[in-house]
Amino acid sequence: MSEATTSGDDRTTWRRQLLQSRRDWATTEAAVAAQAGLEARLWAVLEQLEPMCLGVYWPIQGEFNPRNIACQAQRAWGTRLALPEASKAPVAMHFLTWDGAEPTRRDGCGIPTGEGKPLVPDVILVPCVGFTEDGHRLGYGGGYFDRYLAAHPEVTALGVAWGQAKLPSGALQPAAHDQPLVAVVTEHDTWPV
Repeated sequence: MSEATTSGDDRTTWRRQLLQSRRDWATTEAAVAAQAGLEARLWAVLEQLEPMCLGVYWPIQGEFNPRNIACQAQRAWGTRLALPEASKAPVAMHFLTWDGAEPTRRDGCGIPTGEGKPLVPDVILVPCVGFTEDGHRLGYGGGYFDRYLAAHPEVTALGVAWGQAKLPSGALQPAAHDQPLVAVVTEHDTWPV
C-alpha cells in the first residue's frame, strides 16, 4: 500500500482508504498489466489444487476479475463454477452454480450471482480489500465470507488482492470471527499461510 495515514487497528479507516486507492488505481494502465500478472500467479496456485468446484466472486469496486481464470479451470479440468449469493436479512451467503456467462440474476446485495442449486466449492477465491502476510483479510465489513468459511472449514480459501492492499505489520489484529485464508495471491507475490 502507498503511504497511509492510518495506524492501529482502525478497520473503517483502513477500508475507506484502501477502497479509494483501489478505485483510483483500477482505471490506470498499471491495473491492466496487474490483471495479467495476478491471473498468472493465481493459475499457478490453482494448478496445484485442480479444484473440482471453484467458487469465485463477481468483481466490484476495482477488484481483480476472476472470470478468465474460472473459465480456464472449467476448460482445463472440467471444474464446476459457482458464484456467491448473499442476503442481508438474515445475513447469509451460499454458492450457486455459474456457467461462466454474464449473470442474469442479482443477490440480496445487488451483486450478480449464479443460478441453480446451492453447492459447496472445494476452493473459493475470496476478494480482499486489505490483507496481512499471515493470511488475515480486511473485507467490506459484512462478514459474509467469514460466516461462510466458519461453516465450511473444509474449503480451501484463497485470498485475492492487488499488491497495494497489503497492510503494514500490526495494522490488522484478527477478531474472534475472522477466518484465516490458506494463502493470499497478488500480482507480485503469493503468501502461503
